[in-house]
Amino acid sequence: MNGILQRIAADQESIKAWRHHIHQNPEIAFEETNTAAYIAGLLKGWGYDVAEGVGGAGVVASLKAGDCDKAIGLRADTDALPIEEAGDRPYKSKIPGKSHMCGHDGHSAMLLGAARHLAATRRFNGTVRLFFQPAEEVMGGALAMMKDGLFERFPVDAVFGMHNMPGLARGKMFFTAGPVMAAVDNWEVVLTGKGGHGSMPEKTIDAIVAGAALVMALQTIVSRNVHPKDSAVVTVGAFLAGDAGNVIPQTATLRMSIRTSSPQTRGLVLEKVKRIVAAQAESFGVAFEIREGQPGAVLVNDPALTEQCAALAKELLGEDQVSTDGPTLMGSEDFAFMAQEKPASYCFIGNGDTPMVHHPLYDFDDRNLPIGAAYWVALTEKLLA
Repeated sequence: MNGILQRIAADQESIKAWRHHIHQNPEIAFEETNTAAYIAGLLKGWGYDVAEGVGGAGVVASLKAGDCDKAIGLRADTDALPIEEAGDRPYKSKIPGKSHMCGHDGHSAMLLGAARHLAATRRFNGTVRLFFQPAEEVMGGALAMMKDGLFERFPVDAVFGMHNMPGLARGKMFFTAGPVMAAVDNWEVVLTGKGGHGSMPEKTIDAIVAGAALVMALQTIVSRNVHPKDSAVVTVGAFLAGDAGNVIPQTATLRMSIRTSSPQTRGLVLEKVKRIVAAQAESFGVAFEIREGQPGAVLVNDPALTEQCAALAKELLGEDQVSTDGPTLMGSEDFAFMAQEKPASYCFIGNGDTPMVHHPLYDFDDRNLPIGAAYWVALTEKLLA
């Protein structure tokens, strides 16, 4: 398999050029129309059967070789973040306030590199489908594509995903069997009291004080209810209330990110959030509304499939460049919804000692491009043998 890596590495400059183009022209969730058109144009030129507009800005490219009915899906995400890019790299984002600070430009470029190689060689027997998915950052793109008939229109036997990860050895691949990323539930709590003048709090029902107490009470959920061997996070990331120091506002809004590592822990934590919100609201005399977002899902890797993926990665890269004791993260991925429908395996490729994803100085390491592309090729040729 080393020949695959060598051949793709010889084409690294092309893959890098695609990555830099996508990086310079970022589009955030559900706005990825130009990115989708660019990707679709390349794929059509290589002979893929391309469907555009799947789930909004999703692209599905299919290529069949031989006579086997087996099919696999390889997924990359395409959306950027609403972050102003720092630094002064020559391919810096051209769009103010938007940038690829999570590496989705690299993920797309790696899959494009594999796509061109697979189209040129066709050393597989079956159908490979490439899913270029929008809106991963808002946990909406996978479901949008699935609601648009992704697996009915483009059947696959299994799906695969990959993400770069700063802090892990650059170029090394990491595999984790079973649960690998947390479910995320993004909830909003609105507390409604009675506004008034800041000098007369006795004539008001202070939503800010109620909200402040609620923030602190929510922090007891994990520390006093979740078993130490499990993982959960309850974060209040936004507290919106008032505009002036001498006005007690009528409402306070708390925006929460609730992350859990198992369906059982998720049920426990969400129920505790509901109870604490209701109890705190009653104790302070405010009304409350809980606005639940898209229900979260734990990303669970199929153990047998993941073992197979790790084995072929070792064959491709060498034993020392692959870890089967990969991380389990409290970050979330909407690939989890695909994994609920199909056998799946999701791995990481180390980005080295760089700023973390979502940091304004983060950048995908271009040296990983041929490695990731070669993995996709090796996976396709192995599973569709």
